[in-house]
Amino acid sequence: MTYKFKNVDRFICGTVGEPGEREFYLQVRAASALVSAALEKVQASTLAERLAILCKQVAKEDVTLVVDRVERDDAPLESPVEKDFVIGAISIAWDDDSKRVCLELFSIKEVEVEDEVPDITMNLTLGQAKAFITRTTAVVNAGRVPCPFCAIPIDPRGHLCPRANGYRR
Repeated sequence: MTYKFKNVDRFICGTVGEPGEREFYLQVRAASALVSAALEKVQASTLAERLAILCKQVAKEDVTLVVDRVERDDAPLESPVEKDFVIGAISIAWDDDSKRVCLELFSIKEVEVEDEVPDITMNLTLGQAKAFITRTTAVVNAGRVPCPFCAIPIDPRGHLCPRANGYRR
């Protein structure tokens, strides 16, 4: 299925599960439609970083642009979280005519198909993009703490550190 949203009511990143076993999801709500797409932690982090770069570049080039204020969204993912698809590739662009961020999320397909259409196409305001960046950065950083010696995430029970010859820290 392909979803196209011109106006998005809610676009968030969230997780299901405990740190170390979390599954990351992007949820898009437009009116009564709700789509949940699974993605990797690195994809979520990179999407937030790239959106931040885009927002800074747009603000620098178009000083007349007024950024709408979107309140911070700390509410959990809408239940039940059902995976509609798994995100493989992401496309980000700025539409100068509508003054919106165009985001396309492509699903992982087992067979390549020519002239493939994205699974989700949406337009976000700069305020929505900035709110997404803030929330996603917090969600990504809320995971396990990295070991100060080897940078491998530390489980609640500790971990066997390769730099400490396997001693628990």
